[in-house]
Amino acid sequence: MSNRTRPKAVRIVDARSGRDALADTLQAALPAGSEVAVLWRDPQGVVVAGSASQGATTILANRAESLLARDPVGLHSHRIEDSWTTSEGVRVGLAVQLPGPLATDARTMWMGLARQIIGAHLVALRTLARAESLEKSERLQQALFEIADLAGSDLELADMLRRIHTVVAGLMYAANLYIVLYDDVRDSLRFLYFADQRDTYVAEPERDIPIEEMPNSVTVALLRHGEPLQGPSAEIRERLGVARDIRHGPDSEDWLGVPMRRDDRICGAIVVQSYDRPDVYGEEERALLAFVAQHILTALDRFHAREELERRVEERTQALQLSNRDLQAEIIERQRAERLQRALFRIAELSITSETLERFYTQVHDVVSDLLYARNFYIALLTDDGERLEFPYSIDERDSIRESRRLASGLTEYVIARGRPLLADRKRIAALEAQGLLRSRGSLAHCWLGVPLFRNEAVVGVITVQSYSPAIAFTVRDQELLTFVAHHISIGLARKQSQDRLITAHAELEQRVDSRTRELAQANAELLSQIGERLRVEQQLTHQAMHDALTGLPNRSQLLDRLSQAIAHAHADPQRTFAVLFLDLDRFKLVNDSVGHSAGDELLIETGRRIVDAVRTGDTVARLGGDEYAILVENIDGPQVAEELAQRVLRALGEPCWIAGREVFPSASLGIALWHSRYRSGAELLRDADAAMYRAKSAGRDRWAVFDEAMREEAVRILDLEADLRRAINGDGFVAFYQPIVRLDDQRVIGHEALLRWRHERRGLLTPSEFIGVGEDSGLIEEVDWILYAQVMDELARGGEGYISVNVSPRHFRSPDFADRLLRMIDQAGADPHRLRIEITEVALLDDVPRALRMLRTLRSHGVLAQLDDFGTGFSALSYLHRFPIECLKIDQSFVSGLVGDTQPESVAVVRAIQALAGTLGIHTIGEGVENEAQRATLRELGCTYGQGYLFGYPTERTHVVPLRLAVTG
Repeated sequence: MSNRTRPKAVRIVDARSGRDALADTLQAALPAGSEVAVLWRDPQGVVVAGSASQGATTILANRAESLLARDPVGLHSHRIEDSWTTSEGVRVGLAVQLPGPLATDARTMWMGLARQIIGAHLVALRTLARAESLEKSERLQQALFEIADLAGSDLELADMLRRIHTVVAGLMYAANLYIVLYDDVRDSLRFLYFADQRDTYVAEPERDIPIEEMPNSVTVALLRHGEPLQGPSAEIRERLGVARDIRHGPDSEDWLGVPMRRDDRICGAIVVQSYDRPDVYGEEERALLAFVAQHILTALDRFHAREELERRVEERTQALQLSNRDLQAEIIERQRAERLQRALFRIAELSITSETLERFYTQVHDVVSDLLYARNFYIALLTDDGERLEFPYSIDERDSIRESRRLASGLTEYVIARGRPLLADRKRIAALEAQGLLRSRGSLAHCWLGVPLFRNEAVVGVITVQSYSPAIAFTVRDQELLTFVAHHISIGLARKQSQDRLITAHAELEQRVDSRTRELAQANAELLSQIGERLRVEQQLTHQAMHDALTGLPNRSQLLDRLSQAIAHAHADPQRTFAVLFLDLDRFKLVNDSVGHSAGDELLIETGRRIVDAVRTGDTVARLGGDEYAILVENIDGPQVAEELAQRVLRALGEPCWIAGREVFPSASLGIALWHSRYRSGAELLRDADAAMYRAKSAGRDRWAVFDEAMREEAVRILDLEADLRRAINGDGFVAFYQPIVRLDDQRVIGHEALLRWRHERRGLLTPSEFIGVGEDSGLIEEVDWILYAQVMDELARGGEGYISVNVSPRHFRSPDFADRLLRMIDQAGADPHRLRIEITEVALLDDVPRALRMLRTLRSHGVLAQLDDFGTGFSALSYLHRFPIECLKIDQSFVSGLVGDTQPESVAVVRAIQALAGTLGIHTIGEGVENEAQRATLRELGCTYGQGYLFGYPTERTHVVPLRLAVTG
């Protein structure tokens, strides 16, 4: 919030105003040619107003102002000076310049009259100020009534916000106004409303904008700051350290932003600004906008809640309307689903057990639904002539009917043409459309997954699932599962498409007759049940808002409510204490990956039941999501009660159970956070209990840990280090050090390896081991790598001999544009690509073999060669190594250090095997970590060509700096 205040000033207004009429009235009772100046200030000591007669000089006004700080000194024949303080604390200063001397009686009488007139005038001004304040209060109250009415109306969101804008504009200058909503979980914001006279930006209320895409936005700075901000936008940016970015609109002369809060969380902001008038907004406008902002937030919450309720009721109403028409199909579908659940048919058995093709499709849909999200599912097949697409099975919440069509350029045709699966989100679909490779048809999906169906190695169709919600996205694992399903569908189609169509037609006729008969018999019952169903929907919505859908336990929202109550009770009664236990299942992902998500759900339900059986009556057990649970233990005598409960819960969870026909021995890690008066919210207690749980998990799992000050200090240290890391990225804290790589025969330098160092402002020079963990957890390490690469390109551009190698993590190899970005950086720096090497690990090669192969070939075609780092310590890549264009193998320093000492035979054998493999593939080797002559000599004997280590030189900031020891030949 701005600390600017308006300058102190004496306000002498136009002679025609009411205040100057006061001076004229006083002058009228004096001899002609007299001049009058009167000033007054409020009890807070700020001069707020004054009055001067026509022709009064500035000197006379200054004299009246000086009387506000002192009493008159002496009498003057040609002047009248007086000052006093009214009963309301207002200080008055009066100065008069006379054309000549005035009799004492006349002077005394006039001064008494002047005090009465000035007093009456001040009373009138106070009355007027109260009237203006009352009028403002009435306007504010009327505005809040209008906002509340708009929130409960049937208007669309855009129309409602436009009218709210009109209401705010009636209270203050708001020609330029916008409203944003902030999601602190996804760290993104949405512009719900944007009205501006100069900025041409058009708001997209449904679009989530990641905060990381707006690093120089004053709006983002306001959300991070958490308090109102006021003043010129340039001044606010300078105060908060935000760089100027023209993409965020022009600067304003006065800018006022107020955050919107829900409990203790920042959930949005409302901003007004003026481009041509400074000092438009003051403390009164800030307080007014903050007051209105919370009512706007309440209006938005009511609008979204009403919209969600109407949507769900509408969905249920439509389902009830369709039930009359599709009743028979629903009965048949339920019978098939019951048979499928009883028998638990495997995917491979469907082609044998299904009697009809329609039943086969339905069972496939059920199986896919057990494996992944398949609410929107269809199967597309090519006709015999290969000219058209047919959709024998389609279930979709938006495109209820899929008509047969000629082959075009849709997503389905794209998968058929390529013969490979396609997993695409909206961004990738847009990219393919921009390249002219396809044109999507029907409703636009947020995530689309299609897998080809084969017959005799020819594509005959596609099986597809899609999601219309940004909260649901498919993964590579889903693609693998659907590919497996598609293989069995292809086998089943070959056998079942020859079934007699006459039997199908007869079945359809029987279905229609039976459906019509049942519709007539149950129509009255359905009409009566609709009323009860609506009531059940309302009750169910209320229950779902506070409970977990899978286990029926309280959810995070209900737990936080109860934590808030427990904190309030603890503040009211210091003798009462409580604790929060945070529990996470160990290796739960292994259960999902091995026996499926359905079995994982069974384990989650059983876990919740065991926890409830283990806790005391009155304790709250909640499921927070995934495999995480929390327990609120109230009214305990000390930490030993929570610790005994934690041990009891772990013991109960450790008992074996049968899940999906397998005996499972579950375990969990548990963290305990005890109540302390420093906690301000339940979220903070959960956070510390979560930290203690991770401490228990890192200590070996199946145990508990209590949050203590050491954990708090470690968390603060990591938080500070992450903040320092972010600042260092924007500054020049990261530098590249270069360690020489030499030929072992004559120790001639043939290249250097670029090593990352952080010149920390307080801790000095740091190696990656001291900050790499924080960088990877926060996702900042990729930005740091590109800083290092840029410095290496500048070093290469300076010229010289030999190559420089940079380390490339598997994270970079997962990015499809890594190679192109690196080559662009080389071109922009003017560096020689033939002097650059990349060092990769075996993990990067095996993570995605086709993508890694494409990247290495692209880089090699431009002169950038690849070296395999830490060879022999990762996954075995021997079966893949011959496929990759690898120029060199770097023997890990663990094997080099073992060439001398007790482990020499084993290390020699490993190095000899690596040399044999390298010789077979026609590539050379580099020994890492060479620290003494014995290691160098042994490497030479084993056939290693090059070496790197402290024996040859320490890392330095320039490649041309050669250590003295390199002059010593071996």
